[in-house]
Amino acid sequence: MSEGNSLINLGDLSKPATVLIEKVSEALGGYFKPYQIKRVAKAEAEAEIIKAQAQIDVTDLQRRALGRFIVEEAKKQDNIEKITQKAIPELKDSATPQDVEDDWITNFFDKCRIISDDEMQSLWAKVLSGEANSPGSYSKRTVNFLGSLDKADANLFTSLCGFGWFLGDVVPLVFDVKDPIYNKNEINFNSLIHLDDIGLVSFNNIARFTRLGFPKQVTISYYGTPVNLEFQKPEGNELETGRVLLTKTGQQLSSICGSKPVNGFADYVIARWAKKGIILSSPLPNSRIKHRT
Repeated sequence: MSEGNSLINLGDLSKPATVLIEKVSEALGGYFKPYQIKRVAKAEAEAEIIKAQAQIDVTDLQRRALGRFIVEEAKKQDNIEKITQKAIPELKDSATPQDVEDDWITNFFDKCRIISDDEMQSLWAKVLSGEANSPGSYSKRTVNFLGSLDKADANLFTSLCGFGWFLGDVVPLVFDVKDPIYNKNEINFNSLIHLDDIGLVSFNNIARFTRLGFPKQVTISYYGTPVNLEFQKPEGNELETGRVLLTKTGQQLSSICGSKPVNGFADYVIARWAKKGIILSSPLPNSRIKHRT
């Protein structure tokens, strides 16, 4: 792509995408205009060098500092543009990016501009598109947390979410941290302690978490595939959910982390609940298990 080319052709974009681009530009004070790309940071930095070189008293140290500024700002600008580009295809026709707070946009790009890893950029793009699709979906706290999340921790969290069932919200069903079905997917005592320490989960290896107040029949799901549960009592039933709960930040990131269902885990959970006297009227054939979107 040449320096003079437009990054995005507005005529080819949906209205939500156009509004998002304009919103980003306005929130960043015109610094970021993907559809009128001129490499603003680079151009301004080069201008500063020209001015500095015209001054007799400029030092070599100053010149090197300005050169470093050019490189760093160009990288940040490139990261911002790539994340925005990746977010656009995820926008829904019903998206309302105009309702996203300017402070949220400013904070978002302040945190993500140093992210150059392609997979992590994709994660950031999902947060941006998710917020544009439904403003208020991602708190500043979650954005700030994401800014401190390294790739290894993100991958570990993705592995954990592969055990997540939807019971009104996402609940990773971790019943026994020593069980091979968890350990072969990097989920064990130490990894769960770590995820607890960084604020993505609440982990209790002494007591188990339980969901209360279920009616006699209820439908839950595993990656979009429904499972009908039937309890013995007409109301006030309990369902054991294991030793892990997602925090609010974990919940907000669970739907975009790219997790996949764990092979054999549905049968594992069904067998465990069946031993508790719960009737499952719709078992989960592996061919029907879908990725959570």
